[in-house]
Amino acid sequence: MGRYTLMRLGIFAGCLVVVWGLVYSGIAPRGLGDSNYMWVVLLALVISAPISFVVLRKERDRASAQVVARVDRARANLEQNRSQEDHADDAARGAQSQPS
Repeated sequence: MGRYTLMRLGIFAGCLVVVWGLVYSGIAPRGLGDSNYMWVVLLALVISAPISFVVLRKERDRASAQVVARVDRARANLEQNRSQEDHADDAARGAQSQPS
């Protein structure tokens, strides 16, 4: 999961550098007034999103499989805890209902 995030940030950083170079060289338009930095960041974000979607498809699938495995383990642990509580509760109720 961390690898996917780092790769995604790397693609964004690369796009940010390229967009910054294009804006300051005059090839891409500058923002309005003082919004130039925001313009560069937003443009880099818009460009990096589809690139990440296509380039990181396999890594995203791997990260998704890890998340699914974690969720399945958590569900299994929760179900195991529930059954232990049910058995303990049934045993306590059985001991209370037996005459002494």
